[in-house]
Amino acid sequence: MVLLNNDWDALLSDEFKKDYYLKLREFLKREYFSKRIYPPMNDIFNALRYTSYENTKVVILGQDPYHGPGQAHGLCFSVKRGIEPPPSLKNIFKELYSELQIPAPECGELVGWAKQGVLLLNTTLTVRESSPQSHKGQGWEILTDKIISLINEKEEPVVFMLWGGNARAKKQLITNKNHLVLECAHPSPLSAYAGFFGCNHFVLANSFLIENNRNPIEWDKINNY
Repeated sequence: MVLLNNDWDALLSDEFKKDYYLKLREFLKREYFSKRIYPPMNDIFNALRYTSYENTKVVILGQDPYHGPGQAHGLCFSVKRGIEPPPSLKNIFKELYSELQIPAPECGELVGWAKQGVLLLNTTLTVRESSPQSHKGQGWEILTDKIISLINEKEEPVVFMLWGGNARAKKQLITNKNHLVLECAHPSPLSAYAGFFGCNHFVLANSFLIENNRNPIEWDKINNY
């Protein structure tokens, strides 16, 4: 039984009863029992727990969780306090400094953003240790596509930040003209210089929110919670 303790519970209650999700759940039981899986089971849905549907103002889409020990905790690109920020997250902090002169924070835990309405959603919510995309195609994408589609239905303007090919493929789900879609390369060191650096997404997101009478994100409050 998934319990999110906010409006996502009602919105996704039917989804958690569908055959694809029940099959996914059985798959995860076997995986967690027999292999090392990230994030910890109780952290899988943290993105939805920290950021309710009503409060969602910005969506940042990741691919699947970090696959190293102690890193993933249910928020895309975020790592728990005490863990060295991975290269992609360091590049996000570089871009943040370039745009807004916000220095890199003391840790890479992005809960401060999540609590302001930034939904930090991976398209696949679990992964085997040292095996990226190992849980791709097991059903997570059906659920996360549903989440994206529900946000697309919101009347209040939302900013979608789509970084990299996997995230940009979800653009087809965002059809509501009230929303802003920002696209660029992934912040990975392999692609950051191909369009992530200089994307100006943090500034553009806040400009859009202010234009639409929504409070901007205080991007400097990364670890403030």
